[in-house]
Amino acid sequence: MTAPKTGSFGDVRPVAPSRKRWRAQAPVVAVVALGGGIGAAARYAASLWWPTQTGGFPWTTFGVNVVGCAVIGVFMVVITEVWAAHRLTRPFFGTGVLGGFTTFSTYAVDSRYLFADGQVRTGLAYLAATPLAALTAVWLAAWAARRVLKRRQP
Repeated sequence: MTAPKTGSFGDVRPVAPSRKRWRAQAPVVAVVALGGGIGAAARYAASLWWPTQTGGFPWTTFGVNVVGCAVIGVFMVVITEVWAAHRLTRPFFGTGVLGGFTTFSTYAVDSRYLFADGQVRTGLAYLAATPLAALTAVWLAAWAARRVLKRRQP
């Protein structure tokens, strides 16, 4: 971001972030990084536990993305409608853990490999099914969480 120098019309200089602002954001950055490492390690573990066959439908990435989206649906209902969470909970778990666990980049790479291997129908099915299933998972999980939580209230 740039801001004009005082007293000058055409010259611009970078705006340095204030130290106070950085100190306020440093814990957020730290918990996102920690959570992201945990989520990425869990995703990698899933790929070792459930490897995808070359040229086959990438079930592991598909499953990880759908499960991660379902978890975020429940998580967001809980922290926005039920529980007053600590200010670092959402960045740690939502952005960090679940952001590291779910993966658009692997989805894109898997799609590219399918097309490069001549698996056009599988690639198209994967391209369409992943966002559809992920969005459906978020919606269903949030809906189910609200129903369960509504029943538990006196």
